[in-house]
Amino acid sequence: MPNVKRIGVLTGGGDSPGINAALRAIVRRAAAAGLEVVGFRDGWKGVIEDDVVPLGLADVSGILPVGGTILGTSRTNPFIKEGKEWKPTPKVDRILETVKTRKVDALIPIGGDDTLGVAHRLASHGVRAVGIPQTIDNDVAGTDYCLGFHSALAVVTDALDKLHTTAHAHHRVLIVEVMGRDSGWIALVGGIAGGADVILVPEEPFSVHDVGKAIEHRLESGRRFSIIVVAEGARPVELGGKPVAQEGRVDQFGHPQLGGVGYWLAGELEKKGLPLTPRVTVLAYLQRGGVATPFDRMLATRFGAAAVEFVLAGKHDVMTGLRGHDVVAVPLAEVLAQSPKPVAREFLALARNIGVR
Repeated sequence: MPNVKRIGVLTGGGDSPGINAALRAIVRRAAAAGLEVVGFRDGWKGVIEDDVVPLGLADVSGILPVGGTILGTSRTNPFIKEGKEWKPTPKVDRILETVKTRKVDALIPIGGDDTLGVAHRLASHGVRAVGIPQTIDNDVAGTDYCLGFHSALAVVTDALDKLHTTAHAHHRVLIVEVMGRDSGWIALVGGIAGGADVILVPEEPFSVHDVGKAIEHRLESGRRFSIIVVAEGARPVELGGKPVAQEGRVDQFGHPQLGGVGYWLAGELEKKGLPLTPRVTVLAYLQRGGVATPFDRMLATRFGAAAVEFVLAGKHDVMTGLRGHDVVAVPLAEVLAQSPKPVAREFLALARNIGVR
């Protein structure tokens, strides 16, 4: 067993319900093992700037159901991409200095593939880390579910339940835009659970013609409304199979800022002269907000406790992963090589088999 006395924890990227439950589990398991825990504010930015706070049992008391993250978050990248390679910037040296000065023996970063990718690249600089996959997009490979996905589904399903009544009353096509840059997990699973009639995901380019035909088919069968769920990263063939993006706006990891496919689709459907009026609801940050579901609270607790266990066992450059009922250590190299994880083909087949277009 390695000589571990202090663990550092940070939360990066987009937030989701369940992060605080994971922080609570990390602190409680660490306390039981006689370890100290410190938190870095606002993701990797806090490690770069040495912005640290102690995390004891009193600090995490009562945060189990609280959404967001008590540590704050940011999309901070201490590396820069040159061609296909990530090169360290001077920020990496500041991270190494903070880890050394604060006597942090291991880090537990909580986030998606960008946050975990930084942890993996820091491994070659001697930083020991155990990641926790957290993203409502559920697109981190190596785990059946990511922290926050289940809670986002609850929001999407609740929204669809409510929108059905007004769609039926006003005989409209309601388009619901949800998150999902590269993978359509939220759109597909949320759409199935919420009874959507058309589901559009990044994995399968769509045409406005086919969407219009699906609406017309429902009209011919006497159903005078339709619910369409579209992932923000869905790719219209009319745009060359590329997503609708805001020109010139990219984050520190090189991702273009998406958004607007719902309104784009509504405009295209109006041009077709359908007898039903399209209206758009963009759920946006509502999907990340609120309290965590019981599933995510349990998953967060298991991931948090397991991350400390992996640190104590001398495992690093790995993340916690749910495989069936088991939480296992998954090498980050394997995770990043397979991310973003596409939606399961079984779920796509299920949607088609029950008549969802």
